[in-house]
Amino acid sequence: MPLPANLLPRRLLGLAIGQAVPLLALAVCAGGLWGFAELVEGLNGGGHRFDEAVLLALRQPGAPAEPIGPPWLALTMRDLTALGGIPVLGLFSLLALGYLVLARQWRAVLLLLLSLPGGLLLNTLLKRGFDRPRPELVAHLVDVQTTSFPSGHAMLSAIGFLTLGALLAGAARRRRFQGYILGVAVLLTLLVGSSRVYLGVHWPSDVLAGWCLGAAWAMACWLLLHVGPQLWRWRWPAADRPGDST
Repeated sequence: MPLPANLLPRRLLGLAIGQAVPLLALAVCAGGLWGFAELVEGLNGGGHRFDEAVLLALRQPGAPAEPIGPPWLALTMRDLTALGGIPVLGLFSLLALGYLVLARQWRAVLLLLLSLPGGLLLNTLLKRGFDRPRPELVAHLVDVQTTSFPSGHAMLSAIGFLTLGALLAGAARRRRFQGYILGVAVLLTLLVGSSRVYLGVHWPSDVLAGWCLGAAWAMACWLLLHVGPQLWRWRWPAADRPGDST
């Protein structure tokens, strides 16, 4: 029986959109890894001049301890930078995790348990491996203890907000709501990372690396839990899957 004339385009559009989301996630993952690799290569190149120029541009001329802008701007940046800290991101994640457990959304629960703790471990290992000192070119406006590359606040905020944004957007029915949620997640990520540079505790390349790797990690976790099962079913036909034989 032939399909109605208006039904076939709808199905083709739905198929295209269904494939576009995983492809977009894969593109973000690949682009983030490529960007991180380029930034790592630039650590020993001429990228340091760019870092210094940006940090000095955010300070009063001849006064590296005085940030540009009114006094309330520095206070605002201190508040914004806290959004990317482990306490705040951990609290948001625990609240979301509790809701997902009550809703029995086990795949989303697994995504949260994999993304943020795994990203924190990866960031810690990378910081120890690169061991890049914090910038001393300008005064630090907040206290810091760890090394500089990649920025933990930038990376973890990208992982946390993008993961939570993807979960919320997946529950929204209208595309404008999905776009708004994802836009807010990206905006929060950019604000947190930018605050680290303004406060003088990170080189700009640290933050860029954190954004790249955080986005790549978040999208990789999403792909693993959403596309992975489909690939498993494709690789193992129903009659040949392990455990299906009697």
